[in-house]
Amino acid sequence: MARIILASGSPRRSEMLAEVGLEFEVIPSPAEEIHDVSMPLHLLCEENARLKALAVAKDHPEAKVIGADTLVYIDNTPLGKPKSEAEARETLAKLSGRAHQVCTGVCIAHGETVNCFHTITEVVFKTLTAEVITDYMAKVNVMDKAGSYAVQDHGEMIIEEVRGDYNNVVGLPITQLLQQLKE
Repeated sequence: MARIILASGSPRRSEMLAEVGLEFEVIPSPAEEIHDVSMPLHLLCEENARLKALAVAKDHPEAKVIGADTLVYIDNTPLGKPKSEAEARETLAKLSGRAHQVCTGVCIAHGETVNCFHTITEVVFKTLTAEVITDYMAKVNVMDKAGSYAVQDHGEMIIEEVRGDYNNVVGLPITQLLQQLKE
């Protein structure tokens, strides 16, 4: 099998690949993400994943390079990483009692072959009080998380239900990725 490179510095993505026994190395991508909200969000995720994978693949054409990009969005509006604790609090309040979507675009670049795909998962939040939001923010570093939360870090405090691929919400649809790597 070809050498595998994860073009991401995300510790969660590395953990997920390691947990399924994949041998890989990490080379974080230098690619700049685009933030064109006029694009359909699933295509935006795929395009950012493609840019990340290709930026690393150009120096490693013999390897299968995996790029990924995850967006959290509600009402077709992306929710990025918060710029302040007040913004994180507002985001969690906006998600309270509602369903939203998490899309991860993935791209595998290998030589001249580029294969991109995406997975969308729906996440339903519990109705959150200001106290629950404060307690959650005290337990979880929300500042580096799109949507101001992490499903794997005390998600039971704020999440009612995950409809679809749980791993996608963490940041990598691992089952779909493994199928694509085999092909």
